[in-house]
Amino acid sequence: MSLLDRLRDSSRPSRTSTAAPASGSASVDIDGVTMRFGDRNAAEDIHVDVRPGEIVSIVGPSGCGKTTLLRAVAGLISPAEGRVRVDGETVSTTPDGVAMVFQHFGLFPWKTAEANIAYPLRLRGLPREEIASRTRELIEMVGLSGFERSYPHQLSGGMQQRTGLARALAVRPRVLLMDEPFGALDAQTAEVLRFELLRMWEEHPITMLFVTHSIDEAVLFGDRVVVLKGRPGRVHEVIDVALPRPRDRAVAMSEEFVALRERVWSLVMSQDTHRTR
Repeated sequence: MSLLDRLRDSSRPSRTSTAAPASGSASVDIDGVTMRFGDRNAAEDIHVDVRPGEIVSIVGPSGCGKTTLLRAVAGLISPAEGRVRVDGETVSTTPDGVAMVFQHFGLFPWKTAEANIAYPLRLRGLPREEIASRTRELIEMVGLSGFERSYPHQLSGGMQQRTGLARALAVRPRVLLMDEPFGALDAQTAEVLRFELLRMWEEHPITMLFVTHSIDEAVLFGDRVVVLKGRPGRVHEVIDVALPRPRDRAVAMSEEFVALRERVWSLVMSQDTHRTR
């Protein structure tokens, strides 16, 4: 059984428009969460439920708490109020099976691509043979064959982001947190990686929270789009994305896609209903 097959415990059911539960994924419950830094709230009273195997995109203006919420789900920071649960368990430290992909790659510059990908496996104390096998399969899966021994400064931005994605997938996550993963890339590279990630997810869906400033990206990936507004950020509206899967370029050019993109755009760009504090 390949690494891709082992990312989930059983075969994926057929998919039409919205995400079906995936046995290798987890639910996420953001329940009344307020994130506070000093005397300032970054996000306030956020309620978002994410079903297993679902992709939820989060959009909103800069400073409304999008990345802060991801870090709370990852257990990197704690809510001032409310709580985050993964599969019903309250998050206090980084939950097992939760991985995060950062906008600026987050690679160790002194490690090769291969060593960066293997790093979380070594932390878990896996046998050397298993680490080598899983790392090889991940390198092939994300299209890095031939660049295993390259250091980050020797890789293009797209290859660095492929390395970061492979490192996140190495732990066989049940929840994947994406923090503007293509924001630092040129338009062409970002376009290629978007559809590659969608292809991988279609084959082996896991729960995903996808923070982005790109409205097109939010609609393309999401089963739902959560629009945050204001400072502190609050949930302004949640939009169901009833587009067929797999999501390919034809879907992205459809009238339905354009209508959804315009709806999200109008919400993001409309005047905030909450005053900035």
